[in-house]
Amino acid sequence: MTFGDLGLGGNITRALAELGAESPFPIQAATIPDVLAGRDVLGRGRTGSGKTIAFGAPLVEKLMENGGGKNRQMGRKPRALVLAPTRELALQIDGTIQPIARSVGLFTTQIYGGVPQGRQAGALQRGVDIVIGTPGRIEDLIEQGRLDLSEVVVTVLDEADHMCDLGFLEPVQRILRKTSNGGQKLLFSATLDRGVAALVDEFLKKPAVHEVAGEDQASSTIDHRVLVIEHKDKDELIERLANRDEKTLIFARTRAYAERLTDQLEDVGILAVALHGDLNQARRTRNLEKLTSGRVNVLVATDVAARGIHVDDITLVVQADAPDEYKTYMHRSGRTGRAGKEGTVVTLITRSRQRRMAELLERAEIDAEFVDTHPSDDLVAELATR
Repeated sequence: MTFGDLGLGGNITRALAELGAESPFPIQAATIPDVLAGRDVLGRGRTGSGKTIAFGAPLVEKLMENGGGKNRQMGRKPRALVLAPTRELALQIDGTIQPIARSVGLFTTQIYGGVPQGRQAGALQRGVDIVIGTPGRIEDLIEQGRLDLSEVVVTVLDEADHMCDLGFLEPVQRILRKTSNGGQKLLFSATLDRGVAALVDEFLKKPAVHEVAGEDQASSTIDHRVLVIEHKDKDELIERLANRDEKTLIFARTRAYAERLTDQLEDVGILAVALHGDLNQARRTRNLEKLTSGRVNVLVATDVAARGIHVDDITLVVQADAPDEYKTYMHRSGRTGRAGKEGTVVTLITRSRQRRMAELLERAEIDAEFVDTHPSDDLVAELATR
């Protein structure tokens, strides 16, 4: 099956090929016809299955069908909106949708906090077709009268559960109520918690429901290991696991620990960068780019910062600090094994945390082997070669 078979036009299919998408993944084959048919869509599952194209490509096609690139006047109002929980995710979504939109003469703009709003306001003044951004800054610009969503006919909520976790439920509700009556809604979420259920109930009309293929983290593409260690061995173990040629993502609970781990790895000759909330946006973007370009192979991140990480070739996730809840585990593990590729998730815990960890994994419906481990064990060397 090709993207053309699903109903996408030639310019869009060529743009997808240039992005490396030659034929559709299962979630794309399932979702694209429903979006083109005008249905609301509820996509359940973690990131990494190609869902940005699943909503981005048909969204562009829909705008082409409804007026296309003819309406080029200055100050035109956007007709599509994509909401994401973090600026990193907004930037990565735009990185996929922008070339697809440009192929048919449509324009996107990114709207997120943490940077001056002048350039964003200027783009809106000139006129854009698709707005991609975070709820906080979008609501700011609406309140200032700089952003009018009344002509938005397609709205996408990506990682809706995380938006609710960050306290964005009410802003998202207010934003959605400002879009065109009867507009199409596409919502993607790993879990259907109370907040997400409230969004589905209010805004989605008889949605087509799709499980995001391969994303049930019982997914055979991911090997889950729990290493039971002595606290004194932790630093050496992390060094041994991170000393590899493939990309590695290490999770730390605090910004201070993320920085300390980064310095520690650099001290033993392992190139690493940190990603956390104390870094300004330019530095965060630069550090993430170092990982994606391969200039460094190790990224040490806190959970909030890592929400925006969508790098397809991370093959090992190391949880230097075990997560406190199963949703955090699911999110972290979703950074590897993406798009059907193989990955490994290694969690480091002390003996006293075994019971809590077992309960967390049971809630996440994940089978993981618990192994008493020392830094010199063959298992550590084997994991580092994956």
